[in-house]
This record gives sequence, structure tokens and C-alpha cells, in this order.
Amino acid sequence: MNFIKRAWLNVWAKKGRSVLLILVSSAILMFVLAGLLIRSAAVKATNQAKADVGATVTLSANRQAAFKKMQSSSSSSKSSRPKLSLTPVKLSDASKIAKLSNVKSTNVTSSTAVNASSYDVVSTSSSLGGNSGGPGGMKSSTSSGDTQIDGVTATSLATDFSSKQSKITKGRGITAADKNTNHVVIEKELASQNDLTVGDTVTVKESSGDKAKVKMTIVGIYKASSTSSSSAGPMSTDPSNTMYTSYTLANTFKGSKYAGTADSVTFNVRNPAKVGSLKTAGKKLINTSKYSLSTDDSSYQTVKASMNSVEGFANKIVWLVAIAGTIILALIVILMIRERRFEIGVLLSLGEARWKIIAQFFTEMLMVIVVAVAIAGAGGKFVGDQLGSQLVAQSTTTQTTSTSASGQPGGGGQPGGNGTRGGGPGNTGSTSKQATKKTDLDISVSAVNLAELGGFGLAITFLSIMIASGGILRLEPKKVLIS
Repeated sequence: MNFIKRAWLNVWAKKGRSVLLILVSSAILMFVLAGLLIRSAAVKATNQAKADVGATVTLSANRQAAFKKMQSSSSSSKSSRPKLSLTPVKLSDASKIAKLSNVKSTNVTSSTAVNASSYDVVSTSSSLGGNSGGPGGMKSSTSSGDTQIDGVTATSLATDFSSKQSKITKGRGITAADKNTNHVVIEKELASQNDLTVGDTVTVKESSGDKAKVKMTIVGIYKASSTSSSSAGPMSTDPSNTMYTSYTLANTFKGSKYAGTADSVTFNVRNPAKVGSLKTAGKKLINTSKYSLSTDDSSYQTVKASMNSVEGFANKIVWLVAIAGTIILALIVILMIRERRFEIGVLLSLGEARWKIIAQFFTEMLMVIVVAVAIAGAGGKFVGDQLGSQLVAQSTTTQTTSTSASGQPGGGGQPGGNGTRGGGPGNTGSTSKQATKKTDLDISVSAVNLAELGGFGLAITFLSIMIASGGILRLEPKKVLIS
């Protein structure tokens, strides 16, 4: 009789045993599939992070070199107090790096301060009774300026906007098309206090130079992060007094000598995994005594580390369950074979080859595994979703705690020149803030996952049969039938 037919008849006749084997195999394969799904989802999330989270390389003045120059000047000349002189970034130098293959986009940052002329700035009272906007919130004219101007290539590339901490509520943001225009985006609170809307104009006065008045057209209104004020220092202006313009307009406020320059230039990297190679290539194109290149892929590394942790745990699940499943199935098959010694003896006495008897057991288990794979495929996604959400929550909490303890990497934005406050880039995108968004695993069962599961099922079945069938090769038909 054909061993495949014998296997089918035996499986059908022993329904109780077959159901037990199906349940045990389904449980084993369900956890194997869950591990495979979590692993593939973690790999997918890591790859997606390359596009969503990103990394940056920032070109700015070399502060260390400037400090060394200042210290050498102070040692040679004690008559006057030395000043820290930072070299603005020439856009012609930045364009060389922008042409590298891994650069996705470029954001030029130039920040300064001006004084309000046609509007009242938003005042922020402190515990000392002072405010940052002049008496009673009225217009104030100071040497440092009461309105922050953050010049950018595009607001969408600025950190506050790309991280969704600030968002446009009316009109539009600044784009590359606003270059050499007087278009401006103002904060919602400032607009509300002065009854301003999109299409209106505001006038500001330069805080240095000839202090000329400049009229700007409002093209958009944005809402700043609710936590912006808490991060501002006691001497800082209210975050609502920050306006976004094209970097060309910011340079105009700073003076003609700043034309064609920037405080810093941020290059968004297409593939964060290669941010180091981009930095190395960029250094060969610039004068490192004047400029420095700083990288920030902390958000990508956080997501990557989190997903690597999840992927590693998923691999452990797969292998532990596979090993345990092999042992469990092997024990079950051993007991099953012991109960069928007489059947084996009869088959051997009839001249059946030993390999065919083993093949019959394998075929029986294969039939069981096919049903178990179908059941595991239906229930594996549910188990994977539950395990994945727990793993991501635990891993994200661990990574966030670790990052908070180690601190944020600095950006490299430098003060630009006349009237420039706060270094600008820290507000506009030269540093990539740590990703606080929880990374979700997209767990879905694909044909590849089922094929992998079937492969694990076959491997577990084969090893189980081989372990359990070792005794068949030593059986003598006569002894089996007599006993």
C-alpha cells in the first residue's frame, strides 16, 4: 500500500490524536509567526524611519577655531578686550555640499532682531515684574530688537514645523519662491493682539545700521508650540514675537555685508544611515578652519535602536519557540511511535522499506502542519499585535529615558551678526529634535511570512520525526511481533 495513502487513513482514523497534534502545532507556529511578523515589521519601521525621521548635517562657523583665535589675540594684546568673531557661512561654499548625492534638501538659516513699528509686540511678565515687550506690552525700541526674525529657505524645513510643534493655521508658510521678497509669517497671538490677518502689512525698524523702516506682507499665520515659552530664557522675547521670512530678507536687516551668507545651512540627508559619509565628503569641500560640519541623526538612531531591540527580541521568540516546539513535537511523536510498534513490525515483516515508514510518519505530520499553518496564519497577527505593542512601548520608554539622561546634541547654529539673537538655527531647523512620536509597528501577514512559517513548520516536523524515528532503524520485525 502506498505510504501516503496509509498516512491519510491513519490521520483520519485517529481523529482525537490528529486534533491534539493540530492544536499543539498551531500554538507553536502561532508564536513563531508572531515573531516573524514583529521582526519584519521592525525592519520595515527602521527603513521607513530613514524617510520620515531623517538626519541632518549642519554647516556653520567653526566656534572652536574662533575661540582659539580670540584667546591668542587676548594673550598678545592686553590693552583691549578681545571679541569672538564668527565667520558667516558663504552660500557659495554651502552649494558645494548641496550638490552631493545624499543631500535631499537644503535649509538656509539667517536670524536677526528688529523693532516693532506698526504693531504691538506680545509681552511676557516674569516673576520679577519685568516683561519682554516694553511697558504694558506697547511698542519698545531697544538696541537688540523686540521682534525675532528667523530667515529660512522654507518653514516646512524648520525644526518647529517639521516636528509639528508649530503649524500654519492661515495662509501658507515661507517657501523657496519667497526669496528676495518681503513676505512674512507671524504668530497667531501676535496677529490676534494686533487684528492682523493674511494680506495685511506690518512695518518693522532695523535695530542697527541706518535703522530704516521696512514694510512686510503677511502671507501666513502660524501657531507656536505651547511649550515654546517655557523653553525661553528670562531675557528672551515672547515666542509669539518670532516672525519667519526668507533668509534674504533677514540678511537685508543685518546689513549689506551679510548678502549671500547665512548663520548656518542645514542639509537634510536622504539616507540617514550614510550621514557619516556625507559629513566626511563635505569636509573635503570646505575650509575647516572657518567652518564646521555637525551631524544630527539622533531621532533616526533612537527609532533604529528601538526597532533593533524589538527585532532582536522577535528573533529570540522565533528561535526559542522553534527549539521548544521541536522538542515538544519530538516527544509527542516518540510516544506516538511507541504506541505503533506492532504496526511498524508488521510493515517491516511485509518487506516495507524503513525509509517509507519514516516517510509515512512525516506525511502524517505534514498534513497536520498544513492545517496548523492555516490556523496560525489567522491567529498569528493578533498575537503579533499584542506582543508588538508591548515591546514597542517598553523599548520606546527605555530609549526616551536614555536620551533624556544623555542630553540633546547641539546643532551648530551660530549668531549671525548685527542684532542676531539666539543663534537662529536653534529655532529654525539646524538641529533635529528628538523624536517623541511613538513608532507603531505595521504588522500584517504576507505571502512571504506564510512561506517562512511553512518553512519553519517543515523544519520542526523534519527534526521531530528524525529524533523520534531513530529507534525504527534498529527494530527487528521478528522481535517486535514476538514481544
